[in-house]
Formats: sequence, structure tokens, C-alpha cells
Amino acid sequence: MGIWQTVSAADNETGFDQTLVFTLPTQDARGRVVRLGPVLDTILSAHQYPPVAERLLAEALVLTALLGSTLKEPTSQLTIQAQTDNGAITLLVCDYLAGQLRGYVAFDADRLAEAGADPSLFALFGKGFLGITFDQGDTKQRYQGIVPLEGHSLADAAQTYFRQSEQLPTFARIAVEHGAAGCIAGGVLVQQLATGEAGNERLNVRSELRDDESRWDHVRALAETLGSTELTDPALSLEALVWRLFHDEDEVRVARDVLLSRGCRCDPAYLATVIARFPTDDRADMAGDDGIISVDCAFCSRTFAIDPTGLPASH
Repeated sequence: MGIWQTVSAADNETGFDQTLVFTLPTQDARGRVVRLGPVLDTILSAHQYPPVAERLLAEALVLTALLGSTLKEPTSQLTIQAQTDNGAITLLVCDYLAGQLRGYVAFDADRLAEAGADPSLFALFGKGFLGITFDQGDTKQRYQGIVPLEGHSLADAAQTYFRQSEQLPTFARIAVEHGAAGCIAGGVLVQQLATGEAGNERLNVRSELRDDESRWDHVRALAETLGSTELTDPALSLEALVWRLFHDEDEVRVARDVLLSRGCRCDPAYLATVIARFPTDDRADMAGDDGIISVDCAFCSRTFAIDPTGLPASH
């Protein structure tokens, strides 16, 4: 992580495909903001998505970047996946690993068209749920929260997740814009520091609790003034965005954090080891008329040709 510094309104670096973390020490709050550009276009270009599906996947990737970038151990991974119940969207999955993002959405084209240009989450997923899974690479522990897909955007679902699973007051907003220069998506996540966490002393009396709630109400009210166009405006740096929101605070600390890239981890050598685990007869059934096994990757829309004759015999 970079050196903490006081935000300056003069900073004009756009900061595409990078997260920015910030803290408000006197308000016991922290947050992070991200704006995706070229990385997002690369991921979306793997498939010809209709506008509604494109926007949904862009939102999901922003949420993945905001949550995944909180992981500090390089082998830790975050995955978000929607479980749908007779929805127009049949699959939504994104993950984050060491700054690498990937994502994919599958859908029923006819039903998606019927949902309109600005559908609710219910219109997209039916009575669906969003699973958020943190795999800790150092401890091999897995933490998962599941929340209903209710509201109008994935930001609403994220707020529900933190309120129900973490009991942590949270504000989230995500915006997507597709113009002549491509797709741009941005998001912000602001949270109250947990009780007893550094920067927020453990509360012992009721008056302190009321004061803590008052500070959070103040921070949330400021965050809610953020417009969608500000999140996607390439002329507005991430630092300047935070400055607009919180410039009246006694102190705002900010640091550039994770550089993001498109990272599909499909690897021919790894795929070969997976196929090698299958019995020889099963491998023969997988092969096409040319004797080659074709493995499709939905994330990057590539096909990998595996020659089963070069694989070791299964046991």
C-alpha cells in the first residue's frame, strides 16, 4: 500500500483500473473507490453482451474489485456468484485474485429483452441470492455470506451483506456508463470502523454509542451526495472525488492501492492435468472426431485443444 497522504484537490490523475483507499480518522470511517476502464472493456469484449447484461457484469466487476482489494495475502481469493430462481440471468460469477479480475454472465436472451432497459434485481434473477466467498490463501479458511438479491442494483445487495453478515454500517454506490470511448464503471464503498478496531476505540457508555452513530450518519449523508456521473467521469481523479465528498473534514487520508488487470487463469498445462485424472475411456468420450479434447473457457471465450494421447495413464 502507498504512503498515506492528505488529499489535494489539485491531484488530477484519473486512476483507471486501480483502487484508492481512504480514511476519515476523526469520523472513525474508511472506504475505497475504484474506476474500471480498459480492464473492463477487455473482459466485456470476450462476449457480445446486450446492454443490460453488460451493465450488470460491469457492476459485478466493480463490486468484486472493491471487496477483493481488501485481501492482503496474494493467494487469497474473492468470488461472487448469483444463485438465480427462474430469472432471465442464468449465471453471474466474478472473482478476484492478486489484483486480477475476471467475470462472466449467462442469460436467456428473450427473457432479458422482456425485462426492459432498467430492470430490478428481481426482474433479472427472480428470487435469487448473492454468494460472497472469501478464500484466505494463508490459512486455507473460507468465509461465505449469502444475501437476497433485492433492490435495484448490486450495491444494494452489498449493503445488505455487510449489514447482515458483518453487522457493519456500509454505504455502497456503483455506476456504469457506455460511451464512444468504451465502458467505464466506478464504485465507492464506505464503512464505519468496527468497534475496537484501530481508529475506533471500544465503546463503553451509551453516550459514546450515540456519538458513534451520529458520526456515521454524518459520513453516510456526505457519501450519498455522490453522483453517478462523478464515479464514471475520467476527467475527475479518484483523489479529487474523495476531496469533493469530504473536504470539510478535519483530516482525510488517502493512498493508491491495488493495480487491477484482467486475469483469466485458464492454463493449458493445468487443464491437461485435470483431464489426466479421468479414466482413458472417459477421455476417449470427451474427444472429438479429430481425437482432440476441446475445453472452452467462458471467462475469456477461448478454446483449448488437449491431445489425450500425450497424457499419462490414469490410475
